[in-house]
Amino acid sequence: MMSQQQVLDEFRACGALLEGHFILTSGLHSGTYLQCARVVMEADRADKLCAELRRRVQETITDRIDLVVSPAMGGVVVGYEMGRQLSVPAIFFERVDGKLVLRRGFEIPQGTNCLMVEDIVTTGLSSRECIQGIRDAGGNVVGAACLIDRSGGQADVGVPLVSLAGLNIATYEADALPAELAALEAVKPGSRGMQ
Repeated sequence: MMSQQQVLDEFRACGALLEGHFILTSGLHSGTYLQCARVVMEADRADKLCAELRRRVQETITDRIDLVVSPAMGGVVVGYEMGRQLSVPAIFFERVDGKLVLRRGFEIPQGTNCLMVEDIVTTGLSSRECIQGIRDAGGNVVGAACLIDRSGGQADVGVPLVSLAGLNIATYEADALPAELAALEAVKPGSRGMQ
């Protein structure tokens, strides 16, 4: 069993826990950014973190899981690894014209028990969009999982959310930045960002 500190140490060890001025996918600003793509770029680390997440999911969610479904881009690798850990297929939604849709021949058979998997949950918006997409496609969402819950448990995704670490990282609207954050150049490192 990994502690929250051990999880964050994995992020630090690969340079995935960043400090500065960041514009999150949600549009909010923050002084801390977790770059999950870096933490799962090495198979051994992804295996280790997702094995712990699988263990927690199986302790919390008692329904059978038939399929792992993630929103692209951030959830793809974590979703794939969770599917492998749970021995079920993993598919993903992609954003097309601002809406999450299934492509590439992916489908969700009616009544399939699905686990929605993300890398990071901040406001829960993309998680809720993905969960609605699963339901619209005929799936039954039995729960959700993520590596890091940045909301500190405040984000409501509509189903039980299991995470490796729950952090309460301050976020700010663009017009309400603290002076120390406003003094730094903002970067948008996420999947819909500039870098």
